[in-house]
Amino acid sequence: MRQELGSVLFDLDGTLLDTAPDMHAALVTLMAEYDRAPLPFDAVRNHVSHGSQALVALGFPDAEPAFAEHLKARYLEIYARDLCLATALFPGLSELLEACEARGWSLGVVTNKPGWLTDPLLEALGLRSRLAAVVSGDTLPQRKPAPEPMWLAARQTGLAPAQHCYWGDAERDIAAGRAAGMPTLIANWGYIDAQQEPEHWGADGALDHPGDFWAWYRTALRPEAGLAS
Repeated sequence: MRQELGSVLFDLDGTLLDTAPDMHAALVTLMAEYDRAPLPFDAVRNHVSHGSQALVALGFPDAEPAFAEHLKARYLEIYARDLCLATALFPGLSELLEACEARGWSLGVVTNKPGWLTDPLLEALGLRSRLAAVVSGDTLPQRKPAPEPMWLAARQTGLAPAQHCYWGDAERDIAAGRAAGMPTLIANWGYIDAQQEPEHWGADGALDHPGDFWAWYRTALRPEAGLAS
């Protein structure tokens, strides 16, 4: 029997925060330094969840490995400088966070973004103090899709893994949550490109809007099974 939820954990880029505008802007700046025409936002948005290496590969598909590493370092330098100019919570998430807090639930983030970017971004948006758990891509030797970051987040909240619901917009998010024994939800508003097949990721559900969570919650956690609605 599934345990009653007491926490919602989020992937960062493409699930909790719309970071694509600032990440795209950094790529445009980098491309301009090498006299390359900028890629349009729509060509970049759905690749953001794959990280800086994937974005650099979009802008510089012909780069040799050593030069690609140099470009990645420069990209991160540019991005860190203007980390939170246009980044914001996705619509509906402010209300969702408040509703979870009103229930006394814990909130947290598990991301593959490195801590030196994650922490200042959460601070800039006034979110860090509201989160009981923050696990970044360099917090542990393992990263998603490994379950260890999820288990660390559970230890930080003091709840069992099964009492957390993990939201993500990438297959590795769902794989990590499942491996950790957490119910998982796909954030359909996230950075999911046409090549991906989220219906095959094995999630417990998918949300078109954060507010849809409560209908899923009432359905998935059946009162007749002894769980609160």
